[in-house]
Amino acid sequence: MSVAFLLCAGALFFLAAIGMPIAYATILSSVLYLAASGQDLGIAGEQVIYGIYDSFVLLAVPLFIVAANIMNAGTVSEKLLDFCVALVGRFKGGLGHVNVVANLIMSGMSGSAVADAAGLGKVIIEMMVKSGHYTRGYAAAITAAASTIGPIVPPSIPMVLYALVSDASIGYLFLGGVGPGLLMAIMLMVMNAYMSQRRGFATDEKVPMAKIPGITVKAFPALLMPVILLWGIYGGATTPTEAAALAAVYALFASAVIYRALKLSALYGVMLESLRASASVGLVIAGALILNYVVASEGIPALLAGVLKGIDMSPMVFMLCVNLLLLVLGCFLDASTIILVIIPLFVPTCRALGIDLVYFGVVIVVNCMIGLITPPYGVVLFVINGVTGIPLVEIIKEILPFLIGLVIALALMTLFPDVILWLPKTFGYQPTGFLAG
Repeated sequence: MSVAFLLCAGALFFLAAIGMPIAYATILSSVLYLAASGQDLGIAGEQVIYGIYDSFVLLAVPLFIVAANIMNAGTVSEKLLDFCVALVGRFKGGLGHVNVVANLIMSGMSGSAVADAAGLGKVIIEMMVKSGHYTRGYAAAITAAASTIGPIVPPSIPMVLYALVSDASIGYLFLGGVGPGLLMAIMLMVMNAYMSQRRGFATDEKVPMAKIPGITVKAFPALLMPVILLWGIYGGATTPTEAAALAAVYALFASAVIYRALKLSALYGVMLESLRASASVGLVIAGALILNYVVASEGIPALLAGVLKGIDMSPMVFMLCVNLLLLVLGCFLDASTIILVIIPLFVPTCRALGIDLVYFGVVIVVNCMIGLITPPYGVVLFVINGVTGIPLVEIIKEILPFLIGLVIALALMTLFPDVILWLPKTFGYQPTGFLAG
């Protein structure tokens, strides 16, 4: 490693440690490397331009953000909640199950854990607390845990970012997230049922069976959105990016025309918020593109791949080590930073060890989503604290059982690759390597 790279790494850790946003820290430390190594500073801009404007798939990110914000601004989320209450609200720990199922359905629309936690989460937490059966900390904790399913089931913004750095197929990554998303939902519902029984939570009021058909009809336009998206992508009608545009248009149509809940004045606020969120992600991507150039210039990925291959590490041992590393990193770094900065270091090693990149990508994204609810830097925990006012300490006290459930789900999908790859293989995907399901 050169002196310039050591300066870059030192600057990155120092700037992040003093609280500078990771996007700015990454950009500044990368520019420092270019200056110290005597390279043209214009390379930084060149990398950003080529990386962003040559990648059509990145357009999907702001479009999915727009779709999620439109649905949260309209009454789509409320219709889905009514449907979920009718479906699973009658069981022990009913509103907890509703929380998980609603997030599972919403995950087929937004692709963002933060969007689900901020929009749907606020509504369901109020419902759970108002019922008098759940503490506010418990309601917030299961909401945070359930929101992690959002970026696993397609569409998924983190999977789009992973596809950018790995060249893996977005379509097959989306399909690979279905099994793990269902597994995570099952584990959270099992934990909720156990906790409800242990704490003696009262059963919530049951929706009469006669009302269920009417509730289903009202929720049908919202339930149709994931079907349209999946049909578009896997029926060959649209690319994933075009499907993201379709999602935004359909969300606008459903909220404004079908449900008549989105006014023109509110749409301006939705677009402004979407612009802010997209710009935030874009800055992280820009910083990562420049830093990836720095890392590639130093030959770090090839060096790491050579070292790991030289110690004769098996693919499964490598996957378990990566899981442990990312679970620790998730306590301090956000998902976008891990995927865009850390993961490119491991992709060459995966190829060398014969690990399927779709399988690897889904495991990585699940890892990163668990990090969103892991103290001390759990972004979703802060989001829920911000929108509900529930103290962080109350949320953190209740999050452990759900973290355990999600880690068990992560272990199962890591040890049994077919949990991820069964659906992609059904649609014609040919996995490669030792961990091919």
